[in-house]
Amino acid sequence: MLKPVYFENDQVFIHPFRPEDLGRFEQISQDLLSILSDEHTLKFLPGKRLRSLQEAEWLLQSIILNFHSDRNYVYFISHKKTNRVIGVIDLVSPKVAREHYQMDDYPFFIEFYLAEKASGSNIMKEILPAVVNSILSQGIERIGAVVNRHNIAAKKVLSSARFMYKAEFDVFQDLYETA
Repeated sequence: MLKPVYFENDQVFIHPFRPEDLGRFEQISQDLLSILSDEHTLKFLPGKRLRSLQEAEWLLQSIILNFHSDRNYVYFISHKKTNRVIGVIDLVSPKVAREHYQMDDYPFFIEFYLAEKASGSNIMKEILPAVVNSILSQGIERIGAVVNRHNIAAKKVLSSARFMYKAEFDVFQDLYETA
């Protein structure tokens, strides 16, 4: 089991769901719905779309359970001034990757989402390298990411976090891995 990753800078705080977040369950669910129903955020990931607050609540419940069962580790990007979740970093275990991808070898995979109102501010370029370094320092050998070829912003963020192109993944996406 991985140790939880925490990181902060002047603007944001990266954290898993914490006991003190129980009182914010509904707010976090609303924030997740806002992020994962936004056209801009999901331009390259339409399959991640949430359609209702109930779906967001179910997602948050599964995030909590999956974190403690080593399936995937979701970290929230909370804005310090507003205490609202403005983004998500999801570290998917090889066990879960096997359920979704057909590969010879399965690393951990990382996915990240940022609310449109926070995009363009270089938040992800600053925080993802620190989060990735923290994960790698725990003995994880490598982390992969599958990215749509037209998602230039995601490729730039991955580059800032030591990811390099590895191979074509499918017709629309490429596989990147930490170097």
